Amino acid sequence: MTTSIMKANKTLQKILAVIFALALWQGVSMIINNRLILASPISVAGRLLAIVGEKGFMDSIAFSFSRIVSGFFIALAAGIILAVLAGRFPAVETLLWPYMITIKSVPVASFIVLALIWFTSGTLSAFTSFLMVLPVIYTNVLEGIKSIDLKMINLATVFRVPWKRRLLYIWIPKIKPFLISGCSVALGLSWKAGIAAEVIGIPEGSIGENLYYSKVYLNSGDLLAWTLVIVALSVLFEKLFVLLLKKGFGRLEKL
Repeated sequence: MTTSIMKANKTLQKILAVIFALALWQGVSMIINNRLILASPISVAGRLLAIVGEKGFMDSIAFSFSRIVSGFFIALAAGIILAVLAGRFPAVETLLWPYMITIKSVPVASFIVLALIWFTSGTLSAFTSFLMVLPVIYTNVLEGIKSIDLKMINLATVFRVPWKRRLLYIWIPKIKPFLISGCSVALGLSWKAGIAAEVIGIPEGSIGENLYYSKVYLNSGDLLAWTLVIVALSVLFEKLFVLLLKKGFGRLEKL
């Protein structure tokens, strides 16, 4: 009962925070009194409804969503595989170190400009999403592997525990929190980087293209409306994916 009350209070606090943010936004827009600089929440809501009703809306969503999410999943698989190899073979971790440091340190815009030389604008968001997600997943999974007690591994070896049981009862429980945390961070990064790549590359029929033209025509209402769409897609996909990931781990633990 106490837990449900705490969750309800937390939800109420979040709702109040959103209301306060909207009120602050409305107040600032009224003070500025210039729709070109900052449109009010009401006008943005109106533009959002209009955009949702437009013919190419779902096509733009599908275009950006498919590429950003595909880049995320490819990076997720690659990051886990590379982390397992690095955890098993220290030489692999040493070889990968300069690449991971470079990806984490170099600005996203630099990679986007380079990617424009290597790839078409249509695949730009997938590549950028992949690059931003890879080091996050790799680092988190590797930290999870390193947190495994070597004594447990040695005991499992001595008693000849099958590899499936080692995976289920030694490896997965340790890696689980690191992977979930890494995915939560990486999902947000994938959307930020992917949309930024589209704004620079301007692939036809993408969310980034709509953001770019909103900026060109100084239409802050459309710009903020599309921004709300991006936030909604990012948050919903993150919540859904993390929920499915936790359920997947839960089923594995019951085996």
